Amino acid sequence: MALKPEPTAPFHSVQYALRVLETVSRHGGGVTDVQIARETGLPVAHLTSLLLMLRREGYVEQVADGAYVIGDSLVLLGSGLTRREALEAKLQETLTELRDSVGAAVYISRYIDGEVKITQFADSPRTPAVNEWVDFRSAAHASAVGKCLLTQLDQNGRRDHLSRHKIARLTSRTITSEQILFSKLDSQPATVPVLDLQEYAVGTVCAAVPLTAGSAVGCLALSLPIEHAHRLRAAADTLNRRAAPVVLSLAI
Repeated sequence: MALKPEPTAPFHSVQYALRVLETVSRHGGGVTDVQIARETGLPVAHLTSLLLMLRREGYVEQVADGAYVIGDSLVLLGSGLTRREALEAKLQETLTELRDSVGAAVYISRYIDGEVKITQFADSPRTPAVNEWVDFRSAAHASAVGKCLLTQLDQNGRRDHLSRHKIARLTSRTITSEQILFSKLDSQPATVPVLDLQEYAVGTVCAAVPLTAGSAVGCLALSLPIEHAHRLRAAADTLNRRAAPVVLSLAI
């Protein structure tokens, strides 16, 4: 239970800020101003102006659903690391928490210099990563990660990629027609996770949601063994609704 600062304390504004930062830090998936007020006991009038100041200074950020997450300034505070190192460490921590909450291996992927790259991931013995039996760079047409990245490219970008990485049949479910692949990519709703139902590897199902910021092309994905396929859509919805905004705030 948070200690409420005494009204006459000389540094009560600092104490207010510390209580807010402690609360935001405890909620890796983001926390609303209503929940912050409830947990800290701070008056709403004080909280509104305090959150505005903390956002301005970069100690907290507000993501798409209105929740607050920790900002760059707080990540860097006392870390002894560069901004990039500190953000990567925080992102890895967030991915680990996400792995445990959805019960699946999770991945961050980016499209960099015309290639699909997994930049960070979190797995465990209970939530194993997918076996990369074919280089992900050559399997964009089949994997959830690859298809999610390709949906964010224009037709010329897609054709350029496939001119360098020819479509190959990886399983009996793999799409091997460029026309059919492009049609599916074009009809993919932006708010619906992209699925891979054993198209990349027999025995594994995957889902991916886009992480878009400016011209950057990226995605957040998860994978499950086929015996847990019944959990895929629910886990993907959680990834899309709650996790993507938080991860995006750290990944951009």
